[in-house]
Amino acid sequence: MAPQQPYLHHLTAVLAAPVQAWAAPDGQVTGNGAEGVYCGDDRVLDQVLLTVNGNEPEWISTRTQDAGTVEHLYFLRVDSPVADPLVQLLHTRRVTSDGVREVLRLESALDGATTVHLQMQLRRNHRTMADIKSGRNVAGEPPQRAAALHWRWRDDGTAARIEPGSATVTDDGDVVYLRWEVLLPPGEPVELFWRLHLTDAGAPLMGCRTAPLDVPPVNQPRVQRLLDRAIQDVNALRMAPVDAPGDGFLAAGAPWYFTLFGRDALISALMLLPIDLSLAGGTLRALAARQGTQADVSTAEQPGKILHELRREANSFGEGGTTITLPPVYYGTIDATLLWIVLLHEAWRAGLPDGEVAQQLEPLKRALGWLRDWADPDGDGFLEYLDASGSGLANQGWKDSADAIRRQNGSLAPGPIALAEVQGYAHRAALAGAALLDHFGQEGAGFWRDYARRLNERFRAQFWCADASGPYPALALDAGKNRVDGIASNMGHLLGTGLLNPKEETLVVRRLMDADLFSGYGIRTLSHSNGAYWPTRYHGGSVWTHDTALILLGMRQAGFTAEAAELATALLDAAEAFDWRLPELFSGAPAAQGPPVPYPASCRPQAWAAASAVPIAVALGALPER
Repeated sequence: MAPQQPYLHHLTAVLAAPVQAWAAPDGQVTGNGAEGVYCGDDRVLDQVLLTVNGNEPEWISTRTQDAGTVEHLYFLRVDSPVADPLVQLLHTRRVTSDGVREVLRLESALDGATTVHLQMQLRRNHRTMADIKSGRNVAGEPPQRAAALHWRWRDDGTAARIEPGSATVTDDGDVVYLRWEVLLPPGEPVELFWRLHLTDAGAPLMGCRTAPLDVPPVNQPRVQRLLDRAIQDVNALRMAPVDAPGDGFLAAGAPWYFTLFGRDALISALMLLPIDLSLAGGTLRALAARQGTQADVSTAEQPGKILHELRREANSFGEGGTTITLPPVYYGTIDATLLWIVLLHEAWRAGLPDGEVAQQLEPLKRALGWLRDWADPDGDGFLEYLDASGSGLANQGWKDSADAIRRQNGSLAPGPIALAEVQGYAHRAALAGAALLDHFGQEGAGFWRDYARRLNERFRAQFWCADASGPYPALALDAGKNRVDGIASNMGHLLGTGLLNPKEETLVVRRLMDADLFSGYGIRTLSHSNGAYWPTRYHGGSVWTHDTALILLGMRQAGFTAEAAELATALLDAAEAFDWRLPELFSGAPAAQGPPVPYPASCRPQAWAAASAVPIAVALGALPER
């Protein structure tokens, strides 16, 4: 059998970028699948195993305090004349941006003192995130210059040090044992601790040092619970470039995408504008500092282009039977540059100071230059993408899996691909750019308003198709400029971009709210009637939280407030079923069948899923629009 991506839905996770820890539900880190302690894209421990008196303690419950802290409760078996569980152990794991601290709190209600032997088994085993995500059975690498409590994985970077507290330490090759012998008196708790210190001097990114976001108070209890969890997750995902620690942005998601992704960071910051401007400013600066300057097929870099992904080293994984290798700085995205322009404009409208916006005028001109000179390689008037390297992403919109773009009969559309929503982003970006150029006394606004007008006319002439239920925008145009007639959520991203007239917006909203696309918990990525539909196909029938949230944002901008509120309520219902943490994606099965079903490899937390709490709150009247 080919390697399989590990499932995550049953695991507990705590994080504070760039550190994260994934464990089994009982708190034990066994090394199975994605379990482990990570610093950036390096797993540094694959076992954190607790035993008491030689056996694993009996797990009773798990309680997540916040994104970085989880508690596991165990009852201990001891000699006692009664069956009641009279000795308990509370194991608290807390992750910070520089490591992990665990506290073991023992309490007894026995009549007399009892002796308890505890052991923590820590196994050093280095594997990259890419290997773990792909399911490749690669042997872990031994640590460099290992000592019992201090070792490193890379000559230029990741170093780990164990602070054992009062434990006795034994080093057995790759395994470090921490042991305690405790005389536990009745009624007097005993606390023990150990800590793992992590540093990564060679990483391009670090934990953000600016002030965290505050949770806005609202008067709707269910919305408040969603916001409480979401803002905790947002704060845990904050990162910044090492060379610009004030330029905070959100890492895309844990565990797989714990780094800077242009599209994800931009959309997340856009959603958060009603409660925060700082992440918008930081995201814009961090991406502008890495804006493309040259044409390079191997990295998909082009002058003025905003990057897709930044990692420490090349990232290889399998997809569709082929191996994809992305360079450390990769620009294979058709929409991030457009979204950068949109975020700059929307942040300015929301109150980002003129002085701060003015500092981005040159990057703005370069981004508009990319839209003018590079985004339409065949000159047909539409933005399209094609991986020219042969080793990059086949699809470069937000649905970037190889099997994402399908005709209604389920067949795959050949590239180059011109996505519907990307034309909407371009229309919005052109008008946003024109407004900013005008306001700051720069030339060129007239060109971009004319560009938007002409794109509007071309889109209306070439993208619309129809079925028995009426007209709708095609998912895309394919290599032959044929309409890809798959009915998909992409059309919802056109709302609010100005590319549709009011009649067309009404047609799109009606189509989105039909049971073919609306599951009751959100908008399916691909309609139930598509030949390739499956409720847990990544981009072919699942519901993505941010996708539905962007659609309801567009509905509000187009005046469809009742429909937006209906979608917001649907996502709120899904959130409650997921313990108030909206996942990256989940099954598109109808809500009538029961609670939402997890997509088992879904990131959680994930930046734009967490940020979706804000447009949900706005649509339900719990938060004002900025």
